Amino acid sequence: MSAPFEPDSTVVAEVAPSPNHDERPDGQAPDILLLHYTGMPTAAEALERLRDPAAAVSCHYFVHEDGRVVQMVPEGRRAWHAGLSSWERVPDVNARSIGVEIVNPGHAGRLPPYPAAQIAKVIELSLDVIRRWGIRPDRVLGHSDVAPERKEDPGELFPWERLHRAGAGHWVEPAPIRERRVCAIGETGEPVRALQARLASYGYGIPVSGAFDQATAAVVRAFQRHFRPARVDGIADPSTLETLANLIAARPAASR
Repeated sequence: MSAPFEPDSTVVAEVAPSPNHDERPDGQAPDILLLHYTGMPTAAEALERLRDPAAAVSCHYFVHEDGRVVQMVPEGRRAWHAGLSSWERVPDVNARSIGVEIVNPGHAGRLPPYPAAQIAKVIELSLDVIRRWGIRPDRVLGHSDVAPERKEDPGELFPWERLHRAGAGHWVEPAPIRERRVCAIGETGEPVRALQARLASYGYGIPVSGAFDQATAAVVRAFQRHFRPARVDGIADPSTLETLANLIAARPAASR
């Protein structure tokens, strides 16, 4: 295992070093806070995997269900948590992010609600990281945002609105769901192109092709999981389009 180190955050209760990290390239400072769920049956199994050299995965912080925070990789190092990913047309999210794994069995474990004590500590940790690194609200993201075709975490039950109200992350009230389809798989043309362009302008990795394909549906689902969680179906209905437009309009001026 890696040598012990001093924690970066006062929120940390324990240091459990992982060997799975390397240097951030070109002195890259973190400008994304990336949230995950562990997606494993128990916290012990997840911790073991994140410290296993053969697994080649890790994170900076690990938050137990009771709110205990473990630091596994120093913030100045690149932890291996995002995998193949991109945001705002830049790949290698690991190089630019602080990764937080939140204990939850995930969709494979029927996605139980996140305990209040755990979320309270995630908020406290997030605010501390954001303050020290100057991370923009719209760059507090979920794993599914940066890898929409591969990942679903932290899932539609994660309380993004609560984080936003506490000062961590970007959010607008989702538009009401109305029963009228606009764009779905198989459709082509300017409305699809406009949708793709808006998703790309927010940061999602999506080609502006004018064809609503499986990759586009995956990005729409990722957007819905984060910003319109009442229905996650990959169909760009009026609620999804309106929520996206409102989110872009309300984005901090420095992000536009």
